[in-house]
This record gives sequence, structure tokens and C-alpha cells, in this order.
Amino acid sequence: MDDDDGLRAKISSALRADFEIIEARDYNAAYTHLQESELDILLLGLPIASGGLRECTELLSRLDGSEIDTLVIVLSSDEKKSTALKVIDSGSYDYFIKPIDTDVLRHLLERAVEKLRIQRENRLLRDEISRKKTLGDFIGATDAMQHLFESIKRIARATTNVIIRGESGVGKELVARAIHDQSPRRSRAFVGVNCAALPETLMESELFGYEKGAFTGAVGTKEGRIEIAHQGTLFLDEIATLTPSLQSKLLRVLEERALTRLGGKKSIKVDFRLISATNENLEDMVREGKFREDLYYRIHVLPIFVPSLRERVEDIPVLAEYFVKVYCAANGLPVKILTDDALVALKRYPWPGNVRELENAIQRLVVMTDGNTISLSDLPTEIVQAGTRDGKGRLRIPTDGINLDREVSDYERRWLLEALQLAKQSKSEAARLLGVDRNRLNYLCRKHAI
Repeated sequence: MDDDDGLRAKISSALRADFEIIEARDYNAAYTHLQESELDILLLGLPIASGGLRECTELLSRLDGSEIDTLVIVLSSDEKKSTALKVIDSGSYDYFIKPIDTDVLRHLLERAVEKLRIQRENRLLRDEISRKKTLGDFIGATDAMQHLFESIKRIARATTNVIIRGESGVGKELVARAIHDQSPRRSRAFVGVNCAALPETLMESELFGYEKGAFTGAVGTKEGRIEIAHQGTLFLDEIATLTPSLQSKLLRVLEERALTRLGGKKSIKVDFRLISATNENLEDMVREGKFREDLYYRIHVLPIFVPSLRERVEDIPVLAEYFVKVYCAANGLPVKILTDDALVALKRYPWPGNVRELENAIQRLVVMTDGNTISLSDLPTEIVQAGTRDGKGRLRIPTDGINLDREVSDYERRWLLEALQLAKQSKSEAARLLGVDRNRLNYLCRKHAI
């Protein structure tokens, strides 16, 4: 679209061999074409006349708020950076300064078309995944994930504290965000804190804030994360790593619904919902005196258990293909295809690092694999060999060893969860499946906090 007939003729003549071209002389005609046809690119001339920039940004805003996904490249004689920034901020894909070099323009168009193709494929993928059940950023079609989704929706409506249990890498923060997004507090802040990320002194000021002069370097007053979460949700990841002193202070806040900043004297009322997460066995830590029993009962009101990736094997192909398309798009690459034998190997691998490990593995494969397919030969050796253990059916112990009691306990808990799932939470039927009596099953449920 350009009011310069000669320019339109020049561009059309240069590009017609590679592109199907529709011409328009004004903005209204261009918008009509966009509504009637699924166009890939709009080359939009910026009128020199007064008001031309306003008309251009208004059209870009209309497109940005519509379902039209055409990419716009603005053609302009205005070389001012401020004009280019206004146009880009309004939604233009690029800003091309006249006079037009058609060879450079052709290269830009080819790149834009590829970007649009990836965007459309990702949208189709998201639609496909939606049909296979999602909740927030969680993806999963297995019964275990559907049960988790239902638990999240039910728990979100409540107001009590929640603790998310599960192995490292299963997506506990995604669960916390999904609970917040489904809750009455969704319009307020979601404040996440990794309790293992900082030493005790810094963690205390991070959580509770401080007044000016509270310590060397405290040149001003700072709100803590708890205060920022007022009327919203506070997510404490890896809560088991809090020191006894911080556990005590957190307990006091939960009991009194108030806090005092470091170096302060004023008690500040706070209203937040606490969601905690851990991959540790808190029950063992309580028995060993490493975690306060009274805090345990404060945070363990509504437990929610996130299944490991090996407990929902059928979700692995869906997740893998999703990550492939995400990272191909992020790196400007054509979408690659996972071969059937590669998918089989991915399903056989136990994924000790869970979804996080799978995502990292796919990201590496996307970047490092040549061609448009990812096959079995492209996968790391440990994934390829996992289906046959070490090739002789033997278990492999890592060089740094294992904790046998923990491994046995983990397997016990997994069998218990699997039996309860198959039995639709009927303890009598689960006991039958496991070959134990009802009393033993009740003991196992208490032992593993299920």
C-alpha cells in the first residue's frame, strides 16, 4: 500500500516472480484486503502529508487488536529514529527507509514470511495442546495430570495454605502460578522466592524488608517479599532449606498476620496466601528436628502432589514436540521433526530431572542437530541406552553413589500413587493391587503424606 504509483509498480515488478501481490493506494483499501484475504505481509507506505504517522499508527493498532496476523513492514522516507520507534511500538515488524533496494527488500520479506510461518505453526500447536488439556502453562493428557488439574482448580477456590510436593524439575512453580491464576487473588501480586538461593542474612532482609540504617548498606527503606505479596500470593520454593531462625520468624508472621522489618519497630499487617514447595521429605525432617513441627502443620494444610515425568510417560511426546517448536521459533529455525524411534527412546528414559531436564535436552538438540529431523542417532548416549539399561539388563549406579533408603522409599511412594490412581482413590482396591492389607496401606499413606 502506497500512494506512489511508480513505487508500487517498481516493487510489484521486482517481486512478482516470488510473491503473489495485491496493490492498494490508500489505508482503507489496504484494511479491506486484510479482512478479506489471509495475507502474509503488508508493505505499508507512510504518507509524507501531515497526519500520515497518526494514520499509520492507528492502522497498526487496529491490526494489533484484531485476529489478523499479517506482518507489517512500513516503507518511509522519514529517517528520524523517533518515527521508527513509534511505528515499531505500534506493532510494525520492521521499518524500511526509502529509496527501496528491491534485493534487500526481497531478503527481508523471505525472513518475515518464515517468521510468520513459525508463528502460525506455534499457534496451531497451542490449539492442539489445548485440545489435549492444559492448565496455565501445564501440559498433560494423562490421568495423573487430569487429576492434578482438578486438584488445582479445587484448591484455588480455598483460602488456606498450600504445599506442593514433588521431585525437582516437575514444575512446582507452574502449579503455584496456576493456583494463583485460578484463585480470587489472581488480580493481585504473585511473589515467588527461592529459599535456597540466598544465605540466611540476605534471605531475612529479602523476606521481611528493612528500614534505613538497619545494617551497613541499608541506605533506604525496602519492602520485603512478604509485604509485596499483600492481598496476593506468596510462593516459597524449597521451603525446607530455611534455617531454624527463619522458620521461627515465618511461623510468627503466619500466626500474627503481621511482620516487622529489620531495624524497624512498627508492626505491619499483611494478608497473603502462602504456597510452599519442596522436594524433601518434610516428615523425616520434622522427626530429625531439622524442620519445626508447628510450622509443618501451618503450611501442610492442603498438600498437592505433582507426578514425576516417568509417572506420565504418555505426556513425553506432547511435551517434546512442544519444546521443539518453541526453541526452533526462538532460534529462528525451521521446525524440526522428531522421528518415531527418537520419541520411543525419549519415553523409555527415566528423566530424573523431570520436565526441566526434558526441556533442556530438547533445547540442545534443536540447536546442535543439522537438518530438519531429530533422530535416534542425534540423542545423547544415556537416553539411547536407557531402554536397555546398560545393554545387559543391569541397573547402573552413578559414580557418586546413591542413597538406597531414599531410592527404595521413592519407588514405594510411586507404586502407592500408581495403585491409588488405578483404584480411583479407593484404598481397599489399592491395597488389593499392592498385595497388602488395609492397615498397611493406611500406614504407607501416612508415611508418604498421601
